[in-house]
Amino acid sequence: MADILVGTSGYSYKDWIGPFYPPGARESDFLPFYAGEFPFVELNFSYYTMPKADLITRLIDKTPEGFLFAIKAHRSLTHEKTTADLPKNGILFREGIAPLVEQHRLAAVLLQFPYSFHYTPDNRTYLDAFLSNMSGLPVAVEFRNAEWVNERVREGLTTRRAAFVNVDQPDLPHLIRPGAVVTADPAYLRFHGRNKKNWWTGDNVSRYDYLYSDDELVSWLDHIRSLAAASKLLLVTFNNHSRGQAIHNARRLRELLQSRGFLAR
Repeated sequence: MADILVGTSGYSYKDWIGPFYPPGARESDFLPFYAGEFPFVELNFSYYTMPKADLITRLIDKTPEGFLFAIKAHRSLTHEKTTADLPKNGILFREGIAPLVEQHRLAAVLLQFPYSFHYTPDNRTYLDAFLSNMSGLPVAVEFRNAEWVNERVREGLTTRRAAFVNVDQPDLPHLIRPGAVVTADPAYLRFHGRNKKNWWTGDNVSRYDYLYSDDELVSWLDHIRSLAAASKLLLVTFNNHSRGQAIHNARRLRELLQSRGFLAR
């Protein structure tokens, strides 16, 4: 049975002051405080800004030994991609995250592709080149479009030792539905919320503005059991960050898992 690490997507949110961080907390205090409760975090600033080794080192230094980081690939690699630029941008990204690798703090590199990344020959070729570029690193691939949910993709990810990211998101046409797919370690599960109203029209705050109920979390327990049984490490992260809702749901899921005998922290 896998060790299950429960955390959040990002940690540096000013609207978490009060719901999570103490009043008057400075941004420089956020990560040490977060790492006092949670065992890993997804770094998402790296989607907007290519990570630099010196900054990554400073983040590592703010956390206890054994704390892990998943880090989102830069948008030049997933959203503004060109095959010609992949070698250059891939090198920059790998150089930036080198301290995570060297200090054994890297849980996974998260490749989050947009809904517009369709299952086409060109995109399959690009993904193959991307995974080759990230060879030797633990990589997790998140598709938003259900076209990618097929046996050929699962077999390809397994061969390339890349994890398929399972997701919880609104029940809308052509979006990936809940499941328990394991193609490599670590197994991965991301909760985005179920805000149907704002999913296609909202910004990065309103789209993920959602609080899961206990019943909704409990509905995932069988899937989580399957994911944990097929892997050594399972990363579970909440991206419904508005007003600290991710913290509330991460804590609650951890409680639900622990009460049922899962190795969750």
